[in-house]
Amino acid sequence: MEIRELLDITVQRKASDLHLIPNYNPVLRVNGNLHVLVTLPLLTPEACEALIFQLLTPEQKEMLLANRELDFSSFFEDSKSPRQHRFRVNAYFQKNVLSAAFRYIPDTIWSIEELNLPSIIHQFTKLRQGFVLLTGPTGEGKSTTLAALINEINLSRSEHIITIEDPVEYVYPKEKSIISQRELRNDTHSWEVALRSVLREDPDVVLIGEMRDYETIAAALTIAETGHLVFSTLHTNSASQTVDRIIDVFPPHQQPQVRLQLSMVLAGIVCQKLLPSTIQTRVPACELLLVTPAVRSTIRDAKTHLIDNIIQTSGEAGMFSLEADLKRLISEGKIEEKVGLEYALRPDELLRLLHKK
Repeated sequence: MEIRELLDITVQRKASDLHLIPNYNPVLRVNGNLHVLVTLPLLTPEACEALIFQLLTPEQKEMLLANRELDFSSFFEDSKSPRQHRFRVNAYFQKNVLSAAFRYIPDTIWSIEELNLPSIIHQFTKLRQGFVLLTGPTGEGKSTTLAALINEINLSRSEHIITIEDPVEYVYPKEKSIISQRELRNDTHSWEVALRSVLREDPDVVLIGEMRDYETIAAALTIAETGHLVFSTLHTNSASQTVDRIIDVFPPHQQPQVRLQLSMVLAGIVCQKLLPSTIQTRVPACELLLVTPAVRSTIRDAKTHLIDNIIQTSGEAGMFSLEADLKRLISEGKIEEKVGLEYALRPDELLRLLHKK
């Protein structure tokens, strides 16, 4: 069996992920659910290793064996069309045998409307400076939403957009902007070096694929503070949790300064989850924080516990909680009530909204 055959099946079945794990059949994730390819044989450790090694250069193979895990991107040409199919791959060892997870990256960048996202997030693409965060668990569409925002800027105005990714996912078309896409290891040795250099590369917009640690978060804040528009992601479930996570990364003696810095540059937070819908697809549910003077004051004064209440009472400003968005999806018949309750951060609040007279 060739790895191309498995990747081709992934594309044909409209799967988001492919998993190769020894002693299992290959497994696809379709609309959030795992589907075992029972017609294909169980993968032996040797077969799994051979499939993964088909994609690696000698240097990548050496790095994988040394580090026991490796992120990289891969692509193949569609035999039936001129299209190119891209995958983000994480190869890793478990129980001392090689496995891999493949994330399919569509070649088409969908718009905010096509992704069924709230139209108000268009306003983030009109900003000239600030810090915009997309948050949520892994596999909930953060990268796809970021790509929609970046491509809208690309289509609408002339900017220099720099992305720093591990690995590069969506490839943007040539439009009004110029775009430099930098991939860890291929184009730069580390996040720290790439972020330190980015200000010398005359950027207008900077996309940081993921804020992983203290150094990355500190650099992102500095880039935004120097008058640039910065987009990035975090693995957090709510806007208030996101603010706390950023501040808690820093040592206690630095936190007052970081609160001030964050309160000045933060423009908005979109917390996103993908939910199984009533029509066999997945739909996004979001929480949206727009940074107003009240929010800036709350962050600066270390009262982030008030952010949830600000969101719930600022509907006229365009903000909404996850529960309010879940209520909308239930009312529109896009998800079932039991699904909404399962994904709600505050199920009691969702029940209150649903049964409010």
